[in-house]
Amino acid sequence: MADAFVNRIATATPPNDVHQFFLDFARAQIGGNSMYRTLFERMAEKGGIRHRFSCIAPADDPSGPVVDVEGLFPRGSFPGTNKRMQIYEERAPQLAEAAVARLELGGDAKRVTHVIVTSCTGFSAPGLDLEIVARCGLDRSAERTIVGFMGCYAAISGLKLARHIVRSEPRSRVLLVNLELCTLHLKETKDIEQLLSFYLWGDGCAASLISAEATGIRLDSFRSFLAEDTSELMEWHVREDGFDMVLSGKVPGAIRHTLKERHGEILDGRRPEAIDLWAVHPGGRSVLDAVAKALKLDPGALSASRGVLRDYGNMSSATVMFVLKALMAQDRRGAHGCGMAFGPGLTAETMLFSTAA
Repeated sequence: MADAFVNRIATATPPNDVHQFFLDFARAQIGGNSMYRTLFERMAEKGGIRHRFSCIAPADDPSGPVVDVEGLFPRGSFPGTNKRMQIYEERAPQLAEAAVARLELGGDAKRVTHVIVTSCTGFSAPGLDLEIVARCGLDRSAERTIVGFMGCYAAISGLKLARHIVRSEPRSRVLLVNLELCTLHLKETKDIEQLLSFYLWGDGCAASLISAEATGIRLDSFRSFLAEDTSELMEWHVREDGFDMVLSGKVPGAIRHTLKERHGEILDGRRPEAIDLWAVHPGGRSVLDAVAKALKLDPGALSASRGVLRDYGNMSSATVMFVLKALMAQDRRGAHGCGMAFGPGLTAETMLFSTAA
């Protein structure tokens, strides 16, 4: 049975760096509530994020009558889900095309046999998978699969599916695209929990080629864990005013508890110090701290994850692929790695991998 390898990963983000804009937007929403302002400022300073990118171009004045330069988000009348999905249909394919182009497939684009797309921030039919086939010059007979609404861990699910395909059909060449436009779901709110949750989100796309060619990262094994009595801690609902994310402050504690109990299974009997590379989804600084504490990792073990969080924020399913790309750039041959991402449920999707010798 053939092994499956992530041969290469390319990434793309929209051009609009909105992190500072959002901080100012949130401050305007909080207004004169000194307790909320103090809490927000403290959490923002500790958050470890410096840049986030959006498909929406921000206006000059975050407290002005319109939040964005196109007038899509006027104060008091933010768009409903219908309009937000129209924006997704327009801009998601553009970002996907940019990421796939950076894979530099060239004439090999026609050799792609399968397309897997993960996304939880927008839906349409005909959808993003067909747009990728048309825009990126893929063969129209390529098999297509959408992994939808699984949240931040969907990239691991996509890699798992790609591995199954390659192991059963060794001549397969799988294009995995993880695309999220999280910032489409900005809310006009004074709720401090919503503002703190939205502090994390950015837009981004990762495109990866998975095949039996022995270069890059070998996908060794996968495990999935569902934490008990935690389903209400992380939820993702479609509402009339966009998609509504619920992210409890208890999530890091639940992750820490789950990893302490199950790390032997996750690592297939290995000790954490036997892992050379850690690709942990940076759901937030507190999530990374929880992982590091549960597994007693060295201070620099999660540096790739912290770097992605700093430079891009949380891009849901795309984020862990940005981390994997950063690890691949280190060119550490024969290294053993562990990847993990967390999402609604509370679910932990994990994998073991190794770099080609």
